Amino acid sequence: MSDQVPEYERHCPAELTLDLLVGKWRPMIIYWLLQGPMRFNELQRRLGAITHRTLSKTLKEMEAAKLLTRCDYGEIPPRVDYTLTARGRSLQPVLQAMEQWATENAAEHA
Repeated sequence: MSDQVPEYERHCPAELTLDLLVGKWRPMIIYWLLQGPMRFNELQRRLGAITHRTLSKTLKEMEAAKLLTRCDYGEIPPRVDYTLTARGRSLQPVLQAMEQWATENAAEHA
């Protein structure tokens, strides 16, 4: 019998969710994509202060995590849409709970 604890038992149960939402931009990207598919430039405009490089890197990471899909239409000029997967959409209640918590605790932050 091994004394090693399996990987899945070593961490806080919320760790997977936190890993998927890590960083400033992922929750915001999910928020905007919950409204429907968007092209890169539209996402960048809605996010405001994000750089082209950071958005590109974050979208690639989110695609690798199966939170969104990238649909390249193979057209000139290039047309690419980003859409949340079912996994990405399943984070909506988590984001709503975070929004509710922020609203309820905004006075303490000010």
